[in-house]
Amino acid sequence: MLLGLVAGPRTGLATTSDTAIETAAAKIRRVLPERLARRLGTVLEALAFTAPPGEFRAPQTGVLLAVADAVRHHQPLSIRYTTADGRRSARTLHPYGLVAHSGRWYVTGVDPEIAEDRTLRLDRISDARTLPGSFEPPAGLDPAQRVLSALATAPYRYEVTLRIQATVEQLRTRLPASVAIVEELPSPADADLNNEGWLRVELRAERLDWLPPVLASLDRPFVIERPDELRGLVTALADRLTASARRVRPVPEPSP
Repeated sequence: MLLGLVAGPRTGLATTSDTAIETAAAKIRRVLPERLARRLGTVLEALAFTAPPGEFRAPQTGVLLAVADAVRHHQPLSIRYTTADGRRSARTLHPYGLVAHSGRWYVTGVDPEIAEDRTLRLDRISDARTLPGSFEPPAGLDPAQRVLSALATAPYRYEVTLRIQATVEQLRTRLPASVAIVEELPSPADADLNNEGWLRVELRAERLDWLPPVLASLDRPFVIERPDELRGLVTALADRLTASARRVRPVPEPSP
């Protein structure tokens, strides 16, 4: 419990204030056996985090509890939501699940008025209330996968399509499911069984400059299908790497 209280703010899982967390941690420390308290103290003193606390805004506790209750009892929700560009709206949502991903909370479900899937950030919901009635979630639903797919297909400036000769495991080390959609392509009849098959990779991005280093780090054959701007960026990176590899440290002049 003590480790959870300490790690919560760093992982985006805490929805209470720092003061409340510190108070709860102090109470736990006071009731621990002295030997265990010393050992836990040693762990906490040695523990370091790579992410600062409060990197993302936490959802309101009341919103989180209301959404969780609606998910559990399959009840519709009335919510007030603010989009990334500041537009506010009142919506009805059939919530399928709560998902914590990369320091943020999401609810995934469907808007019954327009019959479209929705994945919404909880910290952008200012009010959530359950409505009368109930709904039936789809069979075999995986809320976490729905959130990852929604993030990977969110509208951005560029739509990128690649073919990469690699395994899915190799690809996911650089392009996780929240970034890219991966489809295995059928192998030709004369394909070499000792080589990996080809994958079609689709992703969306607001900028392309981060993608050439990722492709280089994969070190696998690839084909750029779109956009053409990416070809120029990959070529420019290759030229810079070649120039750096050929650069020789100058020999210092002998002292007079």
